[in-house]
Amino acid sequence: MKGFISFIREQGVVGLAVGFILGGAISKVVSALVTDIINPLLGILMGAVGNIKDASISVGSVKIMYGDFISVLIDFTVIALVVYYGVKKLGLDKLDKKK
Repeated sequence: MKGFISFIREQGVVGLAVGFILGGAISKVVSALVTDIINPLLGILMGAVGNIKDASISVGSVKIMYGDFISVLIDFTVIALVVYYGVKKLGLDKLDKKK
């Protein structure tokens, strides 16, 4: 059992597991926050139809939909910040043994 615990600590499995679990658990909440609150507000500020996902630039007959990309970036940034500060606050970053 001692060898197994040493393996987990040395390989950073705890940090990987924490990131995976928190990322999955928070993903839906953050997606709802970004989709329902942040995107409409940014859409209004950027002149879109009310949702940033609808923001686009027309170049001739081509429509470049950059709004969805911005929405996904915002979603990723919020999830990354929540996971980072969650791990720091809980002290889980100190569980992995230094090599």
